[in-house]
Amino acid sequence: MHGLAHLAQSYGPWLVGVVILLEAMGLPLPAESVLIATAAYAGTSHKLSVAWIIIAAAAGAIMGDNLGYLIGRTLGWRVLRRWGRHIGLSEDRLTLGAYLFRRHGGKVVFLGRFVAVLRTLAAMLAGANRMNWWWFLPSNAAGGIVWTCVYTLAAYWLGKTVERIATPAALGIGAVAAAVLVTVFLLIRRREQELTERARREMGPG
Repeated sequence: MHGLAHLAQSYGPWLVGVVILLEAMGLPLPAESVLIATAAYAGTSHKLSVAWIIIAAAAGAIMGDNLGYLIGRTLGWRVLRRWGRHIGLSEDRLTLGAYLFRRHGGKVVFLGRFVAVLRTLAAMLAGANRMNWWWFLPSNAAGGIVWTCVYTLAAYWLGKTVERIATPAALGIGAVAAAVLVTVFLLIRRREQELTERARREMGPG
């Protein structure tokens, strides 16, 4: 985390925006970790502007998702089914994506920004599912802005809090936060498997 924040200090908040943009286009990059580490570093060091972190991250999320949407719409299902596994789009996730978009549309684009499984794939799946761009755009923009503000401000506040408290307490907070993150990750994985099984049953083969 410290190394990620050091890179952001060296190259500015726009590095955060670039990483988020590339992840939104389908590349398996740690955009969420970069955002959290940079915002926490801004809270403890006061060497970075939290406002510019939010602006850069939101811009990267929105632009990257729109490029991901165009990639998915241009390539279509045939190419994604053949090559998607190389960027994390397994057959199961393609089936799950089609199932979710068929039933929830714009809500998947908005909420996908908060779910690790969907954040890298939601925009591309929206394009492949031929979601109307005029409906995709506001859902995507709202999700990107809310996600950026929530994560940035929470990490920034945590950084400022840890700076003011004793080291043992800081270690305790860090341990609890790590446990919560692991629990959330396991719950997300379990939920993804359950939804995938439901998608297979309801959509059938092909």
